[in-house]
Amino acid sequence: MSDADERPHSADIPSDWRNPKDRERDIAQAKALRDRAREGGLRFEAFLPPGLAEWVLDLVARGAFTSPSDAACVMLGVQRDLEPHADLRREILKRSVQAAIDDPRPPISAEELRERMGRRSEAPRPEPAVWIKTDTAP
Repeated sequence: MSDADERPHSADIPSDWRNPKDRERDIAQAKALRDRAREGGLRFEAFLPPGLAEWVLDLVARGAFTSPSDAACVMLGVQRDLEPHADLRREILKRSVQAAIDDPRPPISAEELRERMGRRSEAPRPEPAVWIKTDTAP
């Protein structure tokens, strides 16, 4: 499989908000790690915002996954499996947009959204919870 075949489709990638120096650094790191990752996998740190974190922890608590790492691995695999199916990705997006349109909560204006996001970004954030991987080996 060529590098081009493995890249997500451009329509799936949000606009890159990083500055060019950071973007180049991240691309170089991804290229440098690729061969090692192909052989031994990839370990990385991920931050989940509160709503997503709570959802993943609930899945672990119900036994759907053994850990947040397990959940991320399975969910990224599902995303990879969906990549060649543009029709399914469009349908998922269409349904997500329709669900937002059908949301019974009162809408907020763009200005109010900006104000809320500004307040949220300026407010101090509590320390995130950290999942500690436990070794089950004797």
